Amino acid sequence: MATVPVYRWRLAPDGLATRRQLRSLGLRPGGQDVAAQLERPRRRRGPLVAYLYRLDLAKPVRPMTPARRAALAKANTARRLCPSCGRDAGYVIPAHLGVCNPCT
Repeated sequence: MATVPVYRWRLAPDGLATRRQLRSLGLRPGGQDVAAQLERPRRRRGPLVAYLYRLDLAKPVRPMTPARRAALAKANTARRLCPSCGRDAGYVIPAHLGVCNPCT
């Protein structure tokens, strides 16, 4: 495995972007390998790391189909249902609780 170049915070060359930056441009990495790494120093811990991808190899985001939209809605609904009382909590139930607030 080849090593990737490491750049300091805000010093990456043009033509590289993080996943979030690609998404804001309507792109996705599209299976390409990481082109470089960005490091942001921190005082008491190791640096924050972000992986960079080449813009010229990025592909457009796949469109949302009706089936994908329905599956996403079903998954989000399941996250709102309390397993204890079976009611829709009106919010996503926290994983560390596992049940809605009234059931805790």
